[in-house]
Amino acid sequence: MLYIIRHGKTDWNNERKLQGRTDIPLNEEGIEMARRARDEYRNVSFDICYCSPLKRARQTADILLEGRDIPIITDDRLLEMSFGIYEGMANGYDDPDLYVSRLFRDPAGFTERLEGGESLDDLFERTGDFLESIVKPLLSQNKNVLIVGHGAMNSSIVSRIRGMERKDFWAAGIENCKLMELGDRI
Repeated sequence: MLYIIRHGKTDWNNERKLQGRTDIPLNEEGIEMARRARDEYRNVSFDICYCSPLKRARQTADILLEGRDIPIITDDRLLEMSFGIYEGMANGYDDPDLYVSRLFRDPAGFTERLEGGESLDDLFERTGDFLESIVKPLLSQNKNVLIVGHGAMNSSIVSRIRGMERKDFWAAGIENCKLMELGDRI
């Protein structure tokens, strides 16, 4: 079975700043969210955890799996989408004059690579490679795989597995520290 979860909250989440690859740690609320998730999902069986190398994801994985003998392996293909020159910008989601806001308002129309960052095609390519080379073989061995990641990166995996159209990229609603079960086939 494949499971996915988004990291706990950070100060930048609360400030509505685009984080992307900027390595922001969990804040106290995020740590508490991960602790609640640890308690809530204590009885969910995982054989292995793959995690983004960014602090907020790694901290979440460490707290979530605390006291369990489950290996946590970081993989750069699970990094959050790079927002390039927009990283650290507050409310970039909402400003219609910024191209990056199209990702959140009209993902189907978000077709260009961000300056210094990625396109959705770039994101889909690297997460697709991860699913094919790592997850698919593990699922064929009946392993329970957990991915700890980020909003856009997780959305790309959910979209791919569920065969969603690009316009529905955000439809799954990737909440912080809420476990999603994605099935046993990709």
